[in-house]
Amino acid sequence: VLFESASGYAIFEVVENEEIGSLLSEVQAAVADVSSFGRVVKLKAFQPFTSAENALENINNISEGLLSEDLKNFLEMNLPKVKAGKKGKFALGVQDKGLAQAISDELSAPCNTSETTLEIVRGVRMHFSTFVKELAQGNLAKAQLGLGHSYSRAKVKFNVNRADNMIIQAIALLDQMDKDINTFAMRVREWYSWHFPELVKIVNDNYVYARCASFIKNRNTLSEDSLEELSKIVLDEDKAQQILHASRSSMGMDMSEIDMINVDNFTTRLVKLAEYRRQLHEYLVSKMSTVAPNLASLIGESVGARLISHAGSLTNLAKCPASTVQILGAEKALFRALKTRGNTPKYGLLFHSTFIGRAAAKNKGRISRYLANKCAIASRIDSFIDEPTTKYGDKMREQVEERLAFYESGAAPRKNADVMLEVSEELKKEATQTDKKSKKEKKGKKRPAADEDVKMEEVEEE
Repeated sequence: VLFESASGYAIFEVVENEEIGSLLSEVQAAVADVSSFGRVVKLKAFQPFTSAENALENINNISEGLLSEDLKNFLEMNLPKVKAGKKGKFALGVQDKGLAQAISDELSAPCNTSETTLEIVRGVRMHFSTFVKELAQGNLAKAQLGLGHSYSRAKVKFNVNRADNMIIQAIALLDQMDKDINTFAMRVREWYSWHFPELVKIVNDNYVYARCASFIKNRNTLSEDSLEELSKIVLDEDKAQQILHASRSSMGMDMSEIDMINVDNFTTRLVKLAEYRRQLHEYLVSKMSTVAPNLASLIGESVGARLISHAGSLTNLAKCPASTVQILGAEKALFRALKTRGNTPKYGLLFHSTFIGRAAAKNKGRISRYLANKCAIASRIDSFIDEPTTKYGDKMREQVEERLAFYESGAAPRKNADVMLEVSEELKKEATQTDKKSKKEKKGKKRPAADEDVKMEEVEEE
């Protein structure tokens, strides 16, 4: 059984193999007692990590299901060799299935990830300091604490410049605020309509209605002097005049001062909330242009942010195949279709894209598949490119437009390879131009310094 600790790698040999393989309950009973468990498992080999950096590197490989060079050498030294084309006469217990697959592929060693293996590992973890005599008391706890901090710090710092977690939080807050603003706007309309019911028919927009209600307050105080300010709010002089006429002949009830204060406070809160929602959307747009410029350019900031949020991160989205991207957000419909053996959904979050809405009914599935393909490419470019650019996204958007035109008129679109080659050539030209500019700037800085040296020499000669 392989055990990965914070101090190093260890291999334990199971003595009573038949009992462990058949009687899981007895293994569970033996785990709690050191003497009983010691008769079941014996330490075969232990290799400590050379440094904290070495431990962090190995633990990162294990978490990703990769076989590190240290672990490979350790297993080759301590496991019986398996001849090519033959099955080994042993089984290596590994708790992580991804790591077990990597060991099996690399070393051809048979691996076991059963529940019994997990129980043995649990017992080893409990009594590890008893088995490994080289570890001084308290050293294992210190190693676990140090490695835990390093691993957590690395995870937090990972992808720090991309800040895709900020996008996930921003789009979640935007969705919540849209619901709240809509609910509050309905409440303002219902509440203020008791006093001025005609305003609802004149002003349709929720935000403008709240601003009007906050400005007008008591309709009886509205006069010709208020028209200019009211026109700025509704952005229409005719509408402002209609509101003034309606206020003079309104059939609404009068409100007491305390009621009007409460209505005014609520409308002010709603206006501020709507303004903050606008600022948050601008923040999301700026973040998307930094983190995923090509995805934002291709499909828009909101839909792109929802895809990233649903996948968990930009890296996770980049790992998804196009078929998964196509149905992201339609998991319930997919599993229901698989269960009932019906038609699977054609699109999930991509339905909110303008391309799907513009396509004919018979072409919606085809364009969603094509768009998902482009989104997968754009997310991979954004995730792994060194210098962010929108050129790939712009070109892919043109390709989707061409594909829509192809479905409607039959005009042949450009090949993807030609488009990508065109973008790469443009980027190369830009890179050479920036290099030339930087060289000129450096030369310009050197010349004044040389002139100063010449002047100083002239002064000294005089």
